[in-house]
Amino acid sequence: MVNRLNTVTDPALEDSEPLRQDIRLLGGILGNIVRDQAGDEIFDLVETARVESLRIRRSEIERADLANRLASVPTDDLTPVIRAFSHFALLANLAEDLHRERRRSVHVHAGDPPPNSSLAATYAKLDSADLHPDTVSDALATALVAPVITAHPTETRRRTVFDVQTAVTELMRSRAYTNDSMQLAQIEKDLHRQILTLWQTALIRLARLQIRDEIDNGLRYYDLALFDVVPTLNAQVRAALRSRWPDATVLTEPIVRPGSWIGGDRDGNPNVTADVVTAACDKACAKAVGHHLSQLAALERELSMSMRGTPTTDELRGLADASGDDGAARADEPYRRAIHGIRGRLTATAARLLPVGDLPHTLASGLPAYETPAHLLADLGIIDASLRRGRSGAIADHRLTHLRDAIEVFGFHLAPLDLRQNSEVHERVVAELLSWAGIVDGYGDLPEEKKVALLTAELRTRRPLTTPDAHLSEETAKELSILRAAAEVVRRIGPAAIQHYIISMCTSVSDLLEVQVLLKEVGLLNLDSDLPYSSVHVVPLFETIDDLRAGAATLSAALSVPEFRSLVDCRNGLVEIMLGYSDSNKDGGYLAANWALYRAELDLVDTARDAGIRLRLFHGRGGTVGRGGGPSYDAILAQPPGAVQGSLRLTEQGEVIAAKYREPTLARRNLEALVAATLESSLIDVEGLRDDAESAYSVLDELAALARTAYTDLVHGTPGFVEYFTTSTPVAEIGALNIGSRPTSRKPTNSITDLRAIPWVLAWTQCRVMLPGWYGTGSAVHTWIGGNPDRLATLQKLYQRWPFFRSVLSNMAQVLAKSDLGLAARYADLVRDPDLRERVFGKITTEHERTVDAYLTITGHTSLLADNPALERSVHNRFPYLEPLNTLQVELLQRFRAGEDTDQVRHGILLTMNGLATALRNSG
Repeated sequence: MVNRLNTVTDPALEDSEPLRQDIRLLGGILGNIVRDQAGDEIFDLVETARVESLRIRRSEIERADLANRLASVPTDDLTPVIRAFSHFALLANLAEDLHRERRRSVHVHAGDPPPNSSLAATYAKLDSADLHPDTVSDALATALVAPVITAHPTETRRRTVFDVQTAVTELMRSRAYTNDSMQLAQIEKDLHRQILTLWQTALIRLARLQIRDEIDNGLRYYDLALFDVVPTLNAQVRAALRSRWPDATVLTEPIVRPGSWIGGDRDGNPNVTADVVTAACDKACAKAVGHHLSQLAALERELSMSMRGTPTTDELRGLADASGDDGAARADEPYRRAIHGIRGRLTATAARLLPVGDLPHTLASGLPAYETPAHLLADLGIIDASLRRGRSGAIADHRLTHLRDAIEVFGFHLAPLDLRQNSEVHERVVAELLSWAGIVDGYGDLPEEKKVALLTAELRTRRPLTTPDAHLSEETAKELSILRAAAEVVRRIGPAAIQHYIISMCTSVSDLLEVQVLLKEVGLLNLDSDLPYSSVHVVPLFETIDDLRAGAATLSAALSVPEFRSLVDCRNGLVEIMLGYSDSNKDGGYLAANWALYRAELDLVDTARDAGIRLRLFHGRGGTVGRGGGPSYDAILAQPPGAVQGSLRLTEQGEVIAAKYREPTLARRNLEALVAATLESSLIDVEGLRDDAESAYSVLDELAALARTAYTDLVHGTPGFVEYFTTSTPVAEIGALNIGSRPTSRKPTNSITDLRAIPWVLAWTQCRVMLPGWYGTGSAVHTWIGGNPDRLATLQKLYQRWPFFRSVLSNMAQVLAKSDLGLAARYADLVRDPDLRERVFGKITTEHERTVDAYLTITGHTSLLADNPALERSVHNRFPYLEPLNTLQVELLQRFRAGEDTDQVRHGILLTMNGLATALRNSG
């Protein structure tokens, strides 16, 4: 943050000097702004905190020295210190991203082999595999890679901060490509202006984020990157695969198709209403149609070709004549006239699809609306064919092709909105409807087989269960209004707008059938015809470890019900299952949850194969490792054989959304990694265990059971654990951080079970324990090996051969490297009861040491990040600057809990949480 900011270096990484220079530049600008805006006294306080943090890292002073120095500083003076270190964390993140981009470019220019996770590397692997076209066709028959942006992010940055971040990135890129002194001086002035704007912008919202704000925030990624990247990537992947297997039928639809939960996920969120569902879909539609209209306007300007010099087709001239553009000035410009007519028809389409308030800026038109995106594509196809006939393929391959690719994937809907609700709510709603209709009272008390019989009979009937004038409870009326709103969206915008209905805590066949009965009630499902249909996938979400274990049995039982099976068959035999990473981890700990997910996938694959259906898995991953995070490429390759089958969906949450999709370069790299891993997992045996698979599975069965025992002993078996957790972490204060519209708990209780996974993980991350990402693994390994060298050799061999085991340990190591039990001890001191503090924190420190030792012993590495030099560099260079944020957070928590309940203290706590979430990058 000052001119001496980056005195720490890593001599083992000579190539990191450009990174240090970038951080030094940005930190110096920030330091000058702090001095100018906050004064010399604050600047000196920041400098003192910075220097002493480095001395703590070098063991020259104790942590208590810095804490004591800051304890006497008034809260008003602490706030700018927190802001300075928070801004530095954000700027350092940008510098690291740019450095990775720079290193990749260096490797490309050096002629190095393409790295894993790139499509170039994947294509080389596929070329070596000698795959038959029929194999490729079958594996990619339902190809889909769908990153789904969720409705409960831990992203804390405001839009203005986000815009500054984008501007600084572009300026730093420009700076790297110029040696002109005047240009460099101007760039530094522009950087100063942007960072000054950052400093003068409030980091924390005064009011909690509303769902409609979340919708707008999610949509901004389309303008920033997705409109640019997704169509191009889809076209390139399709061309690459078809050139390799011209006789195979591949990618009849775009492979990358993003999705969204924002505005449709009402599990525990009372703020989602029918109006919100409608608004989410309308805003998405307006964004898609607005994009298409803007591209058409640009095309109309660009395609100035005259009939006098360019041959055109009869179809193109007919399209021009039907456009209504009869001006003499453009009589010989058929392309412009044709596109003018297409714009007019799309304008009419927007007017048909959207309420007046959501209409993009359009031109007046008396032309008919397009019924579907396919009709719009047909007209653009006429223009494309005429251009190519006129030897203008290079022009057709530019904006026109990109627009056609965009319409193919985004249509009029942009991205499908998922609906989600808890199975307990469905049961109550169906019970009330059945009672109101006079069919049965006490439905919820019926045994499972009677529920299934009742629900299947209901699915076969034509009559509805209720009428518009029915007197229903508030909950039932609200649920029905949401479903009716969804049905209206499907009728108006099309079935692509809402494609999935997720059932949280799904445990039985009746849970699945209840949703189907509700969809039937609003007309989204019909079994009473020769051609059964359902425009919505009903997707069970298996969340707890026990539910994951029972998932295959639940699916098998559902498929044995003719009514359920007929709906599967009408969707081309495709069944989607969602797997919950967050709650399974909170339920049983890191290793047990990861293995339960793997085992569940194995069982589901076998069940699907036996039933003759296609299985698509939807991975409910969070940003942090404790919620399923980690490198997506490695995570996909770590799936069991048959679990990918050419398609997958996965949630994108929290601050990782911005890290992956805030600008085209990042978005391209992350989407490419998803596609690369999907292709490899679908077409190549990546598990590598072969005949040793069952013995490896048995080892993990035992390890997972031991890990769960250790985790359960701490979380559920240690007296006072809940008190320790709520006192030693800022979990109680997380609810006040205005980062989302969702409550921190599903129910108003203090139970760990009812607490949502995001605050559970975020709280442990803030206090630097990172418990959900490792606890229990060390005890499991230590107990299982038991001093037996043959057992240690078994685990070492599995680490070398098995991507799953390697990924689990690698992700765990990243978490352990970010943990800091010296800082965590400061948080433990917030617990007043010394016996409780020692009882819980003693277990945590012992298990931490045991887990680090287990990792190093199995892998043979000498450090936790030996296989991740980029993160090792970050931890080495930047993590000392997290020390003041953690120290100040503890200080302010002490003041707050001692009765200093002021706006300044509350604001300071939230600022530290914001800064740490930014610095740690995957905190929720």
